[in-house]
Amino acid sequence: MDQPTILKAPMARVQDALQKKGLKFEIIEFSQSTRTANEAAAAIGCKIAQIIKSLLFRTCETNQPILILVSGKNRVNEQKIETLVGEKIVKADADFTREITSFAIGGIPPLDNDKIKTIFIDQDLFDFEVLWAAAGTPYTVFSVSSNEIQKLIQGSIVSVK
Repeated sequence: MDQPTILKAPMARVQDALQKKGLKFEIIEFSQSTRTANEAAAAIGCKIAQIIKSLLFRTCETNQPILILVSGKNRVNEQKIETLVGEKIVKADADFTREITSFAIGGIPPLDNDKIKTIFIDQDLFDFEVLWAAAGTPYTVFSVSSNEIQKLIQGSIVSVK
């Protein structure tokens, strides 16, 4: 089932960004939602731990965005991240997320962004050769090898759980 044309533009932006980075990738569009890690893993037929969740947080005092790439099996230990950034954090709401990333929650790709200066990458993502991430919409994903994550996005590799 084809998704509305409005969903195609974000997917094209992701495709262009991946091509500019010289990455080998495959974007797949599904008729069912891939908005959550569970939905994406079920649609793809992979382990939930192979899903890259792109989660946006913001600092409470300075309102700075923090992007955390998390293995689908993990939850972010916010206290660990607060220690790393030096202030309290909260999960970003839908409006802040769209303003910072220009993507809706459930479709945020793990790509560099001039508005985001702090990025953390879950070390557990490197346990797998192939990973899957949102490709701009809640119906699209792309594959990327774990050894290309740092080429995909510049961030600090940490334990986030």
